[in-house]
Amino acid sequence: MSEELLFLDRAAVLECAAEVDPCEVVGDVLRQHAEGAVTMPAEGYLPWTNDTGAYCRSLAMLGAVEGPGRPPVRGVKLINAATSNPALGRERAAGVGVLFDHHTARPLVIAEAGWLSAARTAAYTMVSLRHLGPPEWDALAVVGCGTLARVHLELLVRSFPGAKAVHLHDRDPARAADLAEWTGRHCPGLQAHIADSARAAVQAASVVVTTTTTDTGYLPAAWLRPGTFVAHVSLADLLPDAFLTAEALYVDDLTLVADNPRRVMGALIRDGRLAAPAPAGRAGGGAGSGERDRAPAREITGTLGQVLTGRVPAVRPGTGHVISNPFGMAVLDVALLDAVHAVAARRGIGRRLRLY
Repeated sequence: MSEELLFLDRAAVLECAAEVDPCEVVGDVLRQHAEGAVTMPAEGYLPWTNDTGAYCRSLAMLGAVEGPGRPPVRGVKLINAATSNPALGRERAAGVGVLFDHHTARPLVIAEAGWLSAARTAAYTMVSLRHLGPPEWDALAVVGCGTLARVHLELLVRSFPGAKAVHLHDRDPARAADLAEWTGRHCPGLQAHIADSARAAVQAASVVVTTTTTDTGYLPAAWLRPGTFVAHVSLADLLPDAFLTAEALYVDDLTLVADNPRRVMGALIRDGRLAAPAPAGRAGGGAGSGERDRAPAREITGTLGQVLTGRVPAVRPGTGHVISNPFGMAVLDVALLDAVHAVAARRGIGRRLRLY
């Protein structure tokens, strides 16, 4: 008996994705997550340094959506990155996603995952902005002008046609100029302005999106004007005081965030300065009497999925700022790949690969 699977390269993924609403897919899975219908085993993480001294890493993340009323979806995302790639003309991250057959557990489809990962991330930002962003806004700031920023702008003009301006900044001015030129061609209704500093970009808009690769914080609360929503998409842009003074603070998955001290929020949780929301009817993050003297400065408000299901309030920025800080749930990639695969199967897109 032979074994085959379907292969979707980026062109095929993009062709199929044109018929998929990534925000709808992401929102549905976040609701399933809040209802406990999502499984996410521990992430596999392998770091190393290449021969140029650049940081490299490999992430292997399994996920399943197994809620009632829908066929189960199971798969894995393998995504690797090297910080030296952009200087070589390559995207920083690349990888593959795989779906598993429910009955045989065999690999069913394998697809290019770099664009899917960026689209999933951008869709999460759009859903959070829709429910947690300022009541009125027409300009945003994007700090970090690589592939992830580009996909954000692609989805932004579809999700928020009223957006009029984007303020761009990158440590490499050429990257900001390239994205501004691309925006003019592909998002003609969005006026691109290049800021000469991250601070200038951030202070020019009430919606801030960070899509950098930095592992060193630089963005304090003082830069954020009243009424600002921050999508802290990347690793470490915000300084601790921005989290500790936020009007509300939302994540995608509390366990993922708490278990990763490499990220700012994980470190703040480890140090006792942030805590998960207290159980209903009990304040103080669940601290016992012996812990009251070192209670955290604030609690995380909740998850975006809890907002979508009405379990926690949706707080929009008022006199301060609101932060959305997703860790990155691979199950969203798996679900998005499932939606793309459904289009591919219906339209006969992709190539069959014979395993044996």
